[in-house]
Amino acid sequence: MKQYSAKRSIQILAHILEQYGIDKIIISPGSRNAPLAIHFSEIDTFQCYSIVDERAAAFVGLGMSKSIKKPVAITCTSGSAATNYYPAVVEAFYQNVPLLVLTADRPADFVDIFDGQTIRQKNIFQQHSYGDFELLEDEKDSADDYNFETIKKAVELCIEKSGPVHINIPLAEPLYNLLDELPLMPAVEKTIQKKNYELPSNLVADWHTSKRIMVLAGTLAPNPELEAQLSQLVKNHTVVVLTEMNSNLQHDKFFAHIDRYITDFSEEDYHTYAPDLLITIGQNVVSKRVKQFLRKAKPKQHWHIDEFWQPDTYFVLSQKIEIKPELFFSKLLKSINLEPRAYFNLWDVLKDKKDAKHEEYLNKAPFSDFYLFNQLSNQIPENYRVHFSNSSAIRYAQLFEYQKYDVYCNRGTSGIDGCTSTAMGFAMMEDEPTILITGDLSFFYDINGLWNQYIPPYTRIVIFNNGEGNIFKIIPGPSGTNALDEFIATQHHRNAELLAKNFGFDYIKVEDEISLDRVLPNYFKPDSKPKILEVMTSECNNADILKQYFVELK
Repeated sequence: MKQYSAKRSIQILAHILEQYGIDKIIISPGSRNAPLAIHFSEIDTFQCYSIVDERAAAFVGLGMSKSIKKPVAITCTSGSAATNYYPAVVEAFYQNVPLLVLTADRPADFVDIFDGQTIRQKNIFQQHSYGDFELLEDEKDSADDYNFETIKKAVELCIEKSGPVHINIPLAEPLYNLLDELPLMPAVEKTIQKKNYELPSNLVADWHTSKRIMVLAGTLAPNPELEAQLSQLVKNHTVVVLTEMNSNLQHDKFFAHIDRYITDFSEEDYHTYAPDLLITIGQNVVSKRVKQFLRKAKPKQHWHIDEFWQPDTYFVLSQKIEIKPELFFSKLLKSINLEPRAYFNLWDVLKDKKDAKHEEYLNKAPFSDFYLFNQLSNQIPENYRVHFSNSSAIRYAQLFEYQKYDVYCNRGTSGIDGCTSTAMGFAMMEDEPTILITGDLSFFYDINGLWNQYIPPYTRIVIFNNGEGNIFKIIPGPSGTNALDEFIATQHHRNAELLAKNFGFDYIKVEDEISLDRVLPNYFKPDSKPKILEVMTSECNNADILKQYFVELK
């Protein structure tokens, strides 16, 4: 026999989520949110997932949402549980990943009287959410009507803004009163508006008068339509398209390894290779070098095309185009001439030169993190979805041939927290296998991402364990301090073997080139358990090998 919560606010919430097709619910344990857990788990429409650690749970929800491209709801009990959602909420805010954050709470008059698990939850995510709402308790006047409209508004905002929205839900005791049948609910009248866009004529004119046009792509979800449009722009050498691995754009005439090409730019080069019209799409750009280049190059015009964000990253922003890039380019392509420009050939000559030096270095690079990333780019089957952790992992990926994969990385805030949980949430939703490539600190920091009974057996994790946060020996600055090893790079001697066993993963450890080359071809074959491959590189001079790579590109 079914058992539904007697709380009217929860009944209304579940009804509206059903109406909008939000059917994935992540539930963390607790008493105050028990009415939500009871109710959602009894309705066949919903697929519920139990994730204990709220920080991991929220990132799992983020990964799921990235995969299914629609909102995922996460729910927890009151107090500090809600605050543990914050890192993922911030990441979702800056990546525009739709998360519906449902926090159970004590009644409002219990706040600040030192009642257990009671904090100031109302508006707790206000700085990093697209909306913060609080429901009325069932006993309040007109609670049903108010809650119905409030939940509807919150859900539509989550969909329209494609980002996190918070609903705080005060629940008075008793919490465990149940019903055998649900009351009938009215249909929801949906009011989500679609955006229309008309291309301004002055942009077409500016395009035709620009001799050096560059498109720079930051973080983007895979988008075949956009990829086809940009392919048309490079077909006749009309523009230069710079991409990153997590831009998810592939074409032989795109410039996919920015740091490889601009690493040794002089002040003169900044002007030689500068665009006069810069068009940016997508969100966060990984390459610090390209940011420095474009800030010094000072393009005459900069258009940024994005539905949600119009950042002045290069301090010359002239046009904020608030629309999806594929809608903009569909209009633009109908209005412009695709004439060859010498600017493309300038970059193409540079590319050929740097690519040749890249290949020379690959042929002599010793066993190291650098060597591993090259080998993985050649060995991972093309049907895999590839997740990279922050921070050196995604930087290494930029140098190698990962553009043939769908690539993901949490570059909203670029933190190491939640990288594992996000990848596992993504893997849970996918029919094709997912691999996470992660550094040791990022992996150990988010161990509870593996406390998850839903991880498919075809999931793979590769840890490059260099015994520290090696990024701090790569970037300029930290290596000159006495605090480097203990407090910044935080050297350690841990490995993942017992963790893998504890969480039900098969485990393989390699410590040299021969073992790695022997293991990799079989690592991706189907098995009954997910697998962790840990590559021990702490004895390698990883930072020096990478620095030497950039020296030899010059």
